[in-house]
Amino acid sequence: MGKKLSTGYCPLCQRYARLTFHHLIPKKMHRRTFFRKNFNKTQLHSGIFICRQCHNGVHRFYTEMELAKQFRTLEKLQHDDKLSRYFAWVSKQAIQV
Repeated sequence: MGKKLSTGYCPLCQRYARLTFHHLIPKKMHRRTFFRKNFNKTQLHSGIFICRQCHNGVHRFYTEMELAKQFRTLEKLQHDDKLSRYFAWVSKQAIQV
């Protein structure tokens, strides 16, 4: 899947918006030994398309290491208490252009 900016429904807040690519294992972690040994290139470069507001929130609530170790799937992002409250709030906000 390409990493170009596109539009569609954000899987986190369900709004129709411009989407950005979020690496499920942040790129900063790719060079660390743990991740190089335990994940192949495809896994390291996998990600999801989410809106900018949700993307900013994901990175505001958790460090790169926390995201890489604890939130490597869409489902884990969706089911985190802190993030799900934030996504619910975002779902009521106007789309930023």
